[in-house]
Amino acid sequence: MNTLITLMLDKRRMKKDGKYPIIFRLTHNRKTTSMSTGFSILEIYWEERRSEVKSSYKEVESVRLLNHLLLKEKARVSNIINKLYEKGELQYLSLQQVKQFITRRKNYDSFLEYGKYLVGELKAVNRFGTARSYDGTVKILKTFVKGKDLKFNEVNYDFLLKFEKFHLRKEGNNLNGLAAYMRTIRAIFNKGIKEGFIEKEAYPFYNYKIKTTPTKKRALDITFLKRIMELDITAEHKLFHTRNYFLISYMLYGIPFMDMAYLKLENIKNGRIVYQRKKTSKSYDIKISEQLYQILLFYLKGKSKRDYIFPIILRETPVQKYEDVIRLRKKYNYELKDLAVLCGIDQSLTSYVSRHSFATNAMLNDIPIQAISAMLGHSKLNTTQIYLKTLPNEILDKYNERLSLSL
Repeated sequence: MNTLITLMLDKRRMKKDGKYPIIFRLTHNRKTTSMSTGFSILEIYWEERRSEVKSSYKEVESVRLLNHLLLKEKARVSNIINKLYEKGELQYLSLQQVKQFITRRKNYDSFLEYGKYLVGELKAVNRFGTARSYDGTVKILKTFVKGKDLKFNEVNYDFLLKFEKFHLRKEGNNLNGLAAYMRTIRAIFNKGIKEGFIEKEAYPFYNYKIKTTPTKKRALDITFLKRIMELDITAEHKLFHTRNYFLISYMLYGIPFMDMAYLKLENIKNGRIVYQRKKTSKSYDIKISEQLYQILLFYLKGKSKRDYIFPIILRETPVQKYEDVIRLRKKYNYELKDLAVLCGIDQSLTSYVSRHSFATNAMLNDIPIQAISAMLGHSKLNTTQIYLKTLPNEILDKYNERLSLSL
């Protein structure tokens, strides 16, 4: 192991009072750095050979206790280094990464406290959607444990089973809602393992499998899409923007409402919409069709390049912008129900239906699944297949009839 920790007096940095700081010298792969202990003494009180404070030092109540604290901290640091070595990770870390493991601000043993810390970290980098999921999971876990603390080592297989029963016995809850909580619990636990707060051997998801149920068919038949397109309503109608947002989403590869809300005029370049998805950071470059252009014309009038295209984000700070989108998306989903009634559509409309409709209708038009996957921004084909796995019976009947005629 090419990593050493040494307790020493740093004689290179004399303070104004003539004292020198007591430090830990960390050596890793022939590189060195220092870490403060928070203590400083005059050189005459340092025992170089034994790396400790001499008993003649009188500025503390107990020199013995001071030396004990220094040795205890050295043992803690050595323990961290040994664990990294035993895991086979030490050799792949840089000097600064090893130092970060040793000097991090807090060593969490509380799963809930660490979860709340991560919520703050996510908000700090404007990942409000993920922060919202983490915050919701921490709150439901706190309710489950009746306001008590929850340690990392208490989040075990039996705990997950009990939480599962707790969630599912409440009317209206389902496996997919449970799966969302479980995925977040798993993510927090994985981060805790990476930070060294819990051993990977304690990982509860080795045996617990997250279960889901197939969602109902969301894709909208092309006939109904045409009804929405041909709906004759004025700009004063309460569903004017709702209808437009649904069609725009469909025409932009099923763009999610969140990404649509953040589009600015500067995203329109040479007759194309160029943007980057917030969730995946995938870049898009989509040609504006004539139908899409006719809808966009209403929103482009009198605006500058830095203006948002749609009247969704109205405030300034990142948090306020996110809140604006969440509030308008909720209103949008509510008004889509009225749009379905107005167009005589007897199935549920949500902000996701336009995306699923795009995927399904693309497949029905013989667009290869690889292309559909790229258009949706999926990194894996099986994610795309989830969108396409439930086809209308009449489509399956036609495929079956075609196969029968080929005999």
